Amino acid sequence: MRRLLLENIGMKTAAVVLAVVLWFFVTSRGQSEISMDIPLELKNIPEGLESIKQGTKSVSVSIKGQERLLKNMKPSDVRVYIDLSKARKGEGTYYISKDDVKLPYTMTVTNISPSSVRVVLEETVIKTVPVRPIIVGSPEKGFVVRSVEVTPKEVTVEGARSEVRKVNSLKTEPIDITGLDKAFIQDARLDMAGRNIRTKINEVKVKVVISGVGR
Repeated sequence: MRRLLLENIGMKTAAVVLAVVLWFFVTSRGQSEISMDIPLELKNIPEGLESIKQGTKSVSVSIKGQERLLKNMKPSDVRVYIDLSKARKGEGTYYISKDDVKLPYTMTVTNISPSSVRVVLEETVIKTVPVRPIIVGSPEKGFVVRSVEVTPKEVTVEGARSEVRKVNSLKTEPIDITGLDKAFIQDARLDMAGRNIRTKINEVKVKVVISGVGR
């Protein structure tokens, strides 16, 4: 048996090497590489902490795979995460590995840039603030606004300490009373534009009482 295995050992070795080379050649045909800018997602932020600053919002990911598959790939097919489960309050540097990139099957990551990002975490706080209904326009001639009531009068806001500290009240979206001549109740959304905070409710009820002058 041993003699059979050793017969023409040179030719057998050459055949194995040739087979390996051919396999690499076949599998590498049609291979290509592209780079995409992918939004960076933070996950597993510890309870009681909030992200208030992030060194970069996206990373460039180089991806290798079959050319025909890469042609149809969209940035939304790729996700990049940073695991903050062990993070603490304050500023920290977190590294991004290939394992943090989720790709369609059969594709591989060849490079990530930048490979790390600085993130600042701050403690979460809760605060109760009043709601201010915003009324615009004027009622029908000869009529005036007698009162404006909002329900609920206060809402609880939640977020990073530095963000919540800036909030002394929350306004509603503008409620137009142009040309109106009677009382009404309207649902109004809270104006959260530009604020990195959360509330348990998004809308309040606003009651506007309008009546004629002298009544």
